[in-house]
Amino acid sequence: MGEEMGESRPGVAATLRALNGALGRPASLWVKESGARNLRHRDFLAPRAALSAAFPGGQVPPEAVSAVPSLRGPAVLPLRICRQTPAGLAVQVHRPEAFQRLLGHLPGPPAPAAGPRTGCVVLHCPALHSSPAALRPRHLRSVLLADHLAQLLRAQGVDVRLVPALSEERSWDVLRQLRICWPSGSGGSALTDAISALKAALGRCPCATACEQGPGTAEGVISKVQLKSFVEQQGLLGYDPNLDVLLVTERTLRSLAELQEAVLQCPAKGQSSCCSIVHVVNCEEEFQQQQLDVLWRILDPGAHTALQKHLVCGPVKVTNPSSPIGADQYFQLRKRQMYEASVIKYGELAQDEAWKEVIDTLTVAAIRFEMLSTAHRSQITLDLENNNISTKGTKSGAFVMYNCARLATLFGTFQRAVEQGTYPPLPPVSDLNFSCLREEGEWLLLFNYLLPFPEVLQQAAQLPPPSKGIRITANTETVCKFLIQLSMDFSSYYNRVHILGEPFPHLFDQMFARLQLLGAVRDVFHSALATLHLPPLSQI
Repeated sequence: MGEEMGESRPGVAATLRALNGALGRPASLWVKESGARNLRHRDFLAPRAALSAAFPGGQVPPEAVSAVPSLRGPAVLPLRICRQTPAGLAVQVHRPEAFQRLLGHLPGPPAPAAGPRTGCVVLHCPALHSSPAALRPRHLRSVLLADHLAQLLRAQGVDVRLVPALSEERSWDVLRQLRICWPSGSGGSALTDAISALKAALGRCPCATACEQGPGTAEGVISKVQLKSFVEQQGLLGYDPNLDVLLVTERTLRSLAELQEAVLQCPAKGQSSCCSIVHVVNCEEEFQQQQLDVLWRILDPGAHTALQKHLVCGPVKVTNPSSPIGADQYFQLRKRQMYEASVIKYGELAQDEAWKEVIDTLTVAAIRFEMLSTAHRSQITLDLENNNISTKGTKSGAFVMYNCARLATLFGTFQRAVEQGTYPPLPPVSDLNFSCLREEGEWLLLFNYLLPFPEVLQQAAQLPPPSKGIRITANTETVCKFLIQLSMDFSSYYNRVHILGEPFPHLFDQMFARLQLLGAVRDVFHSALATLHLPPLSQI
């Protein structure tokens, strides 16, 4: 393998660019295969229909076809063969070399501190302005989404500010139990000054009318602001046509002041740079947030207020509730169900003190996957009687944690066998023979999970560029879906293949290659779970 080939980790996007360039057409002709059946015959395909649209009679020049296997590049997979098939132009990767190159690299992105910050995002979660007792599962969905998105953005080198800070005098136990990392604090004199400045701006605002406290005035209202006329004058798009008059209170201004303070804390990157503001809100409170958005634009006509976007979560429908259920009740219910499922599966072991933390973590995993594995725009239905949250349900967070724990058990068993002299230690990557990896499941794990993982994280953290509307979508379900699919394919492989074989030297090459592969799979599990604030478990 040439020195150039070992310098950079191969990627899907770079390989597709190289394949498209080889055919000399600007259009994206190639697709990556992912299904086990197709991967037996090919890894990339330029479908017949796409070739027919790009070339006369669908015939690719022979010299272009013959040039494909010789494609090289620091992030391009090593290609073995390119041939015409009834389905189109098919390419197979040189698999032993691909294993060598990918398993010699860490699967995750660089640590956040490793590179320079690339912009700043303020994530605002209006649900946290209310008291902890008022938190419902629909609010919890937006909070969990903001928490996960913050981790994804930070992993890509983005500076993130979370708003509002939690008031320290209130008890936010449910957030702590769900491992949500959210800042707390009172704001201090800077916040007081910001509120005063906003009051002054309100007094100068032609859209605003001061309100004197009297019999006809709602308590706490200090001003009425005409939002509709401002939206029409500015030609703002995407706002609810029913926006009209907003009754402004001290609490309203405090919410805006907290946002302003977060913007000021974002590191400056030059005169032209500005941080993005994303309001992560459930659909039932979207209207109120649009009111605050327009008010902030009126009182602070800076570049940052014009960059406000709304990431709206769909409804959370709770089935079989005896009464409206709070976020804390929801957590306790799922925890009890997880405990009962564990007792059924493991008996008295699950009642051991050490299992309490395991059950807590499984509960958090179950809730996070229940809330985050669906596209944020779509409705979620929570069945409170659903006991299928244990490791048996292949789409559950507990199933993902179970498979992660199986890897911990595997490597613990191997390490103890090394210490006892049963096996020699795992050799350096350069000494491993990856041509021993011939199982379909092994290539599936590498090609569908290890290879695209950094790009999966980038896609999940991608926020759309500024546009005229105010709503944005994000791929916040990507990581949960990735982990569920990885768990299913890993479980299928692990149930079928015996990793730690008899201690005979002629079997070591295959065992070591498999351990190296599964060590990389374990690292992917850990990196992906970290974006959900889920620690890997060593036992279940």
